[in-house]
Amino acid sequence: MPGKKYSWSYKYKKQIISRSTRAQLQFPVSHVDRFLRQGHYGQRLSSSAPVFLAGVLEYLTAKVLDLASQEAHSNRKMRITQEHVGKVLEKNWHLYSFFEDKANPPDVKKPKKSKK
Repeated sequence: MPGKKYSWSYKYKKQIISRSTRAQLQFPVSHVDRFLRQGHYGQRLSSSAPVFLAGVLEYLTAKVLDLASQEAHSNRKMRITQEHVGKVLEKNWHLYSFFEDKANPPDVKKPKKSKK
């Protein structure tokens, strides 16, 4: 049979790029999408809703960590502790309003030691 013996047509696989990478986010968009769907927040969910929510969550987390880092640095500490985050939430009313119903900031005061 005349003609080509073998067909050398390669099919290139399209590289899979996650939605987090496309949106240049560190937070996983697929996890946010799954939580929104499992939570039954609405019958229909647009494809951009989890991307937007992941971006907002990433921004808020970065803001809280940045302020907590400044608080730790002002106390001459190298690590951010729960107390630093609590102080930031107490000082910043706008951030505290997000968390006031869900979680109270940790008690910053240390308990006194009793002498026995």
